[in-house]
Amino acid sequence: MPKERPLWRGPAFRLCLLSAALFLCLQLGMRRSWCPEEKPRAAAAVAGRSPPPSRGTERQAAAAAAAGRRRVTYVRSGRRGSAGPACCPLQPPGGRRRKTVRWHIELQPWASPTPSLNYEALRFLKYISTSQISCEHMNLSSLKGYSETTKKPWSICLDERFSLIHRIRSKQCRLYSLGLGNDDNQFEISMANSGCEVHRFDPSIKSAHIHEGQHLWYHRLSIDWRDPNPAIAPHKLHSNTKKLGTILNEFGHQKIDVLKADVESAEWKILENLILEDVVEQIGQLVIEVHIHWPGFEVSGNDSTVVRYWYSLLRELELKDFRLFHTYKDLSKPQMFLKKEAFNASSCYTLSWVNTRWK
Repeated sequence: MPKERPLWRGPAFRLCLLSAALFLCLQLGMRRSWCPEEKPRAAAAVAGRSPPPSRGTERQAAAAAAAGRRRVTYVRSGRRGSAGPACCPLQPPGGRRRKTVRWHIELQPWASPTPSLNYEALRFLKYISTSQISCEHMNLSSLKGYSETTKKPWSICLDERFSLIHRIRSKQCRLYSLGLGNDDNQFEISMANSGCEVHRFDPSIKSAHIHEGQHLWYHRLSIDWRDPNPAIAPHKLHSNTKKLGTILNEFGHQKIDVLKADVESAEWKILENLILEDVVEQIGQLVIEVHIHWPGFEVSGNDSTVVRYWYSLLRELELKDFRLFHTYKDLSKPQMFLKKEAFNASSCYTLSWVNTRWK
């Protein structure tokens, strides 16, 4: 009877042992190639440095590195709906940056350490009562057809250093007049007689468009700080209201030499819209009647907040290189400031601004 060989000397056992050793080597190799903390430890061992003191520190470092890699990938990927801005936005042709959409104006700091109506009102009234630039020629008597029957001064600057007088002489000027049922149109007639293209917008006009004379047009349109809601049927609207930028596009006009506005307390929101959409940069001179006896349409907040908002709007004009050259305090109106008989203020001022960059 042949002698039985031990199990460990059989070929099957040897094959199993070899497979287990090979599997163990593969596991070690995969661990070194995929586990990030093993590489710094191996490099430190080669360089003769001691490895990190604890595995907890290694795990924290590895987690921070992984988080950093995820953040970089997130920003550069430009995924839809990402919370952060893109890393490097593409520039439009010609190297000009695309204008960003602004949703609100930047409010100026408070006039005092703590919000105070008294300080805000004094700062605002001083600002609208102080000319920032001098203008020697504001009298329209040099314009053909001017009449002294104008009820209030709508002052424009006719100095040679600004382009308006030159555009009037060359019959290339354009005036937009925004009003609400005001019969005082002598200023518009005078500008039209001088050769300017005059467009008067008033929702109380009976016809949609009236061409009177050679250079004067009347439009039954109301300038607003928003376009009408497209969900509302046109026949249900009380009047045709549009933003000034929309009308400029529809009329094909790129520039307005003079914008006159007497819109009965809608001026603050309209002015805000002109600033936010950069339409104000298309205007050469701005003559606006402002009303301060109440906050104005859709202007909210307590009294000090409202005055701070008014002041911030006018400072935005200054940042756009507009300079106040004339102010008119209407003493025929009630002396009211936010429904208070205070600060020796009229409820109505007419402010004239010139765009010093206008060409």
